[in-house]
Amino acid sequence: MTILLEIKGLTKKYNAGTVALDGIDLQVKSKEFIAVIGPSGAGKSTLLRCINRLVEPTSGSIDFLGQRVEKANSRDLRHVRSQIGMIFQHYNLVSRLSVLENVLHGRLGYMSSIAGVFNRYSEEDKKKAIALLHKVGLENEVYKRADELSGGQKQRVGVCRALAQQPQLILADEPIASLDPKSSAVVMDAIHRNCTEQGIACLVNLHQVEVAKQYASRIIGIKNGKMVFDGPPEALTDYHAALIYEGKESQMYQQQVAEEQPNPTGRKYA
Repeated sequence: MTILLEIKGLTKKYNAGTVALDGIDLQVKSKEFIAVIGPSGAGKSTLLRCINRLVEPTSGSIDFLGQRVEKANSRDLRHVRSQIGMIFQHYNLVSRLSVLENVLHGRLGYMSSIAGVFNRYSEEDKKKAIALLHKVGLENEVYKRADELSGGQKQRVGVCRALAQQPQLILADEPIASLDPKSSAVVMDAIHRNCTEQGIACLVNLHQVEVAKQYASRIIGIKNGKMVFDGPPEALTDYHAALIYEGKESQMYQQQVAEEQPNPTGRKYA
């Protein structure tokens, strides 16, 4: 498989001295479906937002299909972003616009500025957008305003908007964090199915370890800005999860480890 994305020594430090990312090295290949897990504040969202420069990295390199993202000028960055779809935790839809219009915003990166301002989408783009909405079960919501939808429906619109870009890579930042379990399953099915069918690589941030194991072909664990796990789902044991998570979540996993399997290192974790 082709290497789409290669990150070396990625660091992000904020003005207050907080280190959000601390020397991340990561390769993403075409068609991979990677779940990034870790506790709140671990650096998961910062990682995704550095990849498309919604957050400016402090140091390190980000190579996407031969383009050095961290050095890209505005024109080159626009081209990079046209190839990287983004799904946000809080949807980022334009409430007053229709579902269809929100999905068509995924085509803006391929249009001239004038065409974008006047929403001059082609008929082909409109047909493809409607087809995407059919695929995620929103065929009856095409012309509704976005603010009339439920949370799960809004997130499926966000999925369609990202897919409308026809990207090489999709970044999904906690796409199910605000959803109930039923809606979460529908959204994750939509992301995974469409990425698999279209051969799109995906990096998805998740809190839920079992969801990560269910969908991912590879899991990345991040803690305190560092990558502490990288492997297939079956390699992520409760022991490894206890090392990644903190607080009550870690205590839960440690209890499982104590009851179900020996600690291979003999070390104890507070």
